[in-house]
Amino acid sequence: MPTLKPLLARNRSWALQQRQRDPECFEKLVSGQQPHSLWIGCSDSRVPAEVLTDARPGELFVHRNIANMVDADDDSFMSVLQYALHYLNVERVVLCGHYGCGGVLAALSLPEMALANESSALSRRIGQLRAALKGEIHSLPAGDESAALNALVEANVRAQFAHLLRCGPVQALLESGRALSLHGCVYDLASGHLTTLVEYDATEEAYP
Repeated sequence: MPTLKPLLARNRSWALQQRQRDPECFEKLVSGQQPHSLWIGCSDSRVPAEVLTDARPGELFVHRNIANMVDADDDSFMSVLQYALHYLNVERVVLCGHYGCGGVLAALSLPEMALANESSALSRRIGQLRAALKGEIHSLPAGDESAALNALVEANVRAQFAHLLRCGPVQALLESGRALSLHGCVYDLASGHLTTLVEYDATEEAYP
C-alpha cells in the first residue's frame, strides 16, 4: 500500500531548511498572515504558484481550479475572493492561465468526448468553460493545433479576467477607492516564464 512516508520525509527536510534560513520563520507564520497577492490559477500540478514565483509562505493567498475559472455562482471561489480582498486586504489579484491547459483542451474537444454525455461536476464545468469560449472556439484558425490551443488559453485568461472584474467583492472594493490592481497572466510550461496579457489598476483605470 502506498504511504505518505516519502512526502513526510521531504516535509521534514523542507522544514529544516526553512529554519536554517530563518530560525524564527514558523513562529512568524503562527502570528498571522498578510499576503500581498491573491493568486487565481489552474489546478494543473505543473503550475504551482508559490514555486514559479519563488514566494515564501505567507506571501500568496491561493485559489486553484480547473482552467482557472472565475464563477460568481461558485461559493468556494467567491468566499476566497471576498476573504482575500475584504479581510486580508490584498492589493493585487493575479489570474493565471497556462499553455497546454487540459481544461481548455477539453472545452475545445468536448463534443467528441465521452465526458459530454456524463452528468458530473467535471462535465458541467467543462461545458460551462466551452460556453464561455464559444465565440473564440468558432473563430480559431485551422492548421496549427498547438497555436490554436495557445490562442484559446489566452482567450480564456481574458474571458475569466472580465468575469473577475465584474465580481461583487471586486466592484465593492473599487467603489471604496482602496488600492487594487488586477493582472491576467499566462504561464509558459516550456520556458517557466509568466507573461502579462491584461491588467487593471484602480489608480490608473487602465484596462485594454
